[in-house]
Amino acid sequence: MTIKRAIIIVLDSLGVGELPDASFYGDAGSNTLAHISKAAEGLTLPALESFGLGCLTDVRGVPCRDKPVASFGKMAERSAGKDTTTGHWELTGIILDQAFPVFPDGFPPEIIEPFELAAGRPVLGNIKASGTEIINLLGKEHMESGRPIVYTSADSVFQIAAHEDVVPLPVLYEWCAAARSLLRDEYAVGRVIARPFIGSQGQFKRTENRKDYSLTPPRATLLDILVEHNHEVVGIGKISDIFADKGVTTSIHTKSNDEGMATVLDVMNSYDRGLIFANLVDFDMLYGHRNDALGYAKALERFDSQLPEVLNEMKDSDLLFLVADHGCDPTFPHTDHTREYVPLLVYGKKSRPVNLGIRETFADVAATIAQLLGVPSPSAGQSFARELGLNTK
Repeated sequence: MTIKRAIIIVLDSLGVGELPDASFYGDAGSNTLAHISKAAEGLTLPALESFGLGCLTDVRGVPCRDKPVASFGKMAERSAGKDTTTGHWELTGIILDQAFPVFPDGFPPEIIEPFELAAGRPVLGNIKASGTEIINLLGKEHMESGRPIVYTSADSVFQIAAHEDVVPLPVLYEWCAAARSLLRDEYAVGRVIARPFIGSQGQFKRTENRKDYSLTPPRATLLDILVEHNHEVVGIGKISDIFADKGVTTSIHTKSNDEGMATVLDVMNSYDRGLIFANLVDFDMLYGHRNDALGYAKALERFDSQLPEVLNEMKDSDLLFLVADHGCDPTFPHTDHTREYVPLLVYGKKSRPVNLGIRETFADVAATIAQLLGVPSPSAGQSFARELGLNTK
């Protein structure tokens, strides 16, 4: 069987157990999926169970099927780091030898001072903090002064929070673009993120108008290669942001997992060739980073109930990849990403279900899709296309 269309759905942050080097990142013992299932006293995931999810780690309520309908395995991250950009770039064939810089003590004057000049006002914060905590701490002062709230995390990010009634969204986005232009060389964080919010003191709430400003990938990704060879690449969610708008022919921003899944279904009816690449960010943003294991569990069960709709729309020439980009164990004492293996579940109506084992890099996904769609492979990754019993071009 020849594959004409690949579909990647990233279950953002669904790690399946600590990597061997997790202790170097402060993440020894992390296991996002296993710990969620334990906190929820069991998960009900019939579709993912049929795919072999329970074979990847100890998932309470989700046993390992004797004969899964999908190929299953897990992938190690070879790149240094554990952030969104690194994970997505590796999925498309780029392995980073050096992690993006982080600033646990805040950003230095050589960044903050020119940013303040560009914004026309001094900043508030400039500390490492949780996004919900910092707007509760500084939101009132921000509303009174109009000063941008700047903060970071354990990830390589420069985040700017502003109230939508105080700072119009176009202005916030201009500030982010200015910060992105400043954050180069040794200060080249993976992403600058606009974090708008609404509400009043004690009731502040972040909105869905977040926008990410990523670094440009240092070399061609699978997405660039596909576009160069006249394939459509549809990015759903924050995909185009992560790749600095490179290698995406159609970008559709979504504001929730539900909207993301609805968009996947809609796009499947509109594009019958190339790559559909979707990120479902709620798992990470709403539950992992907020230590909400029960909310994460419900979101997984919601996704599982929607997955059969995608399977029903699949053609014989389609191949579906369910993956993640890192972990974010909501039972950990911190609220940061965790350095973990990620799932690799691959389903096609004509694909042979096999145990794919432990892959050495996320880039195996890129190499496999490249081979199946008949384009040159990125510089990293080992294809498992033949193991799936599929024809390669």
